[in-house]
Amino acid sequence: MRKINIFETTLRDGEQSAGVNLNFTEKLEIAYQLERLGVDIIEAGFPAASKGDFNSVQEIARKIKNSSVTGLARAVKGDIDAAWDSLRGGAEPRLHTFIATSPIHREYKLKMSKQQVIERSVEMVKYGAARFPIVQWSAEDASRTELDYLAEIVEAVIQAGAKVINIPDTVGYAAPIEYGNIFRYLREHVPSIDKVSLSAHCHDDLGMATANSLAAIEGGATQVEGTINGIGERAGNVALEEVAMALYIRKDFYQAETGLVLNEIKRTSDLVSRLTGMQVPANKAIIGANAYAHESGIHQDGVLKEKTTYEIISPELVGVSSNSLVLGKHSGRHAFKERLQELNFTVTDEEMNSLFVQFKELADNKKTMTDEDIVALVLEEKATDISFYDMISLQISHGTHQTATATVTLKKGDNEEIQEAATGAGSVEALYNTLERCLGKEINLLDYRIQSVGGGMDALAQVFVKIDYNGVETSGRGLDQDVLEASAKAYLNAVNRVIIMKELEEKAVLQ
Repeated sequence: MRKINIFETTLRDGEQSAGVNLNFTEKLEIAYQLERLGVDIIEAGFPAASKGDFNSVQEIARKIKNSSVTGLARAVKGDIDAAWDSLRGGAEPRLHTFIATSPIHREYKLKMSKQQVIERSVEMVKYGAARFPIVQWSAEDASRTELDYLAEIVEAVIQAGAKVINIPDTVGYAAPIEYGNIFRYLREHVPSIDKVSLSAHCHDDLGMATANSLAAIEGGATQVEGTINGIGERAGNVALEEVAMALYIRKDFYQAETGLVLNEIKRTSDLVSRLTGMQVPANKAIIGANAYAHESGIHQDGVLKEKTTYEIISPELVGVSSNSLVLGKHSGRHAFKERLQELNFTVTDEEMNSLFVQFKELADNKKTMTDEDIVALVLEEKATDISFYDMISLQISHGTHQTATATVTLKKGDNEEIQEAATGAGSVEALYNTLERCLGKEINLLDYRIQSVGGGMDALAQVFVKIDYNGVETSGRGLDQDVLEASAKAYLNAVNRVIIMKELEEKAVLQ
């Protein structure tokens, strides 16, 4: 069996999804879970992009011990310096540097000749290799690059010290046979190709990212890059859970395997979905809610007689459990703490105190407590650990043929209180109009979504919002049994993110 390395880029390419805005705490939680999942390389961000990105990459590199942590860098010395400064404290720091190679990118974006692109690539790979034990070089838009030129530049960067060569289908343009043949061509026409690992990075613009990634493996790739749930720019990246399960279920065909801990897939998917606010479609392969549901009578009959008639993957294999009932209102602090540890959460004593109070309050009102509820509580606690505005109270009056009215009291900073009231066409509009008055800024609501955590009349409501606050687009989440309180929390969470981020940026400038 060939080993296929998994290069996970949810924290970099995935965060580039429209509307996704992860703070440091959320990034760290995802990084820890990716480590538990067993990914080989975590691309933690783009260190040169901002001080916030630099700090996140640096801290993740320091904390993660069982996965190699990398950062993206353009073929520019300043980017590579920033990557080294952020990653050098890691267990296995590696550089991921890239430059575009296709004719359209050379002419319109880079305005460089073929030779200039080669010279820049060689210079920057040598520069990176003087610091990093592993340098990965990527040919942006490789699938639209002339094959003979691609082979020429690949040989040049290998001679310069690159250890991994990434061949991205940057705009999701290639067909599977075509993409797989690029890898075959390079293996046949690059003299030093046996010295490096070949990597595939596929986007899903034409819905072929998984097929292309598997075709690359057939063509000789030993690394696949992608994201959890397939999130990312435009239509997203390849969904790594799909590649991993295809290799596992069809190992007879591909003769290749990953090192992923498969029963951590569902937990990782749920975490990424919650923190990014990007819901997983019910019919999504491997981890969708309907992936293991059988509606047709013929299918149900077959499954009852023999599961493998219609079920090629067992739900338990990817971590889908049909029994998640764990605790109730009579459960004690020790049992709650043990369950947190079983769910792989690390919390401070202060967080534990706050979470246990919230757990007991929720358990008093809910008939059953599930793992989903506990996970949601922990993520909410970690996502709202710092705030500038806190909600003290809200009151909403609404009825048929009656104008909705909301009254809200907020705490600003340590002790200032703000109280306002406003009306709206409905309860949520009245609430958000009131909050806008409290904050004294024009705020545009760009997106509003609500979903239940679990099922039943007493399920928790999770609200996701995207807003434009003072010219800055940001997102926020809120969790509560009451839909309107969850809506208020999500709105304030989004505002607090912008304020805290600006404060951190101002401190960084002063330093």
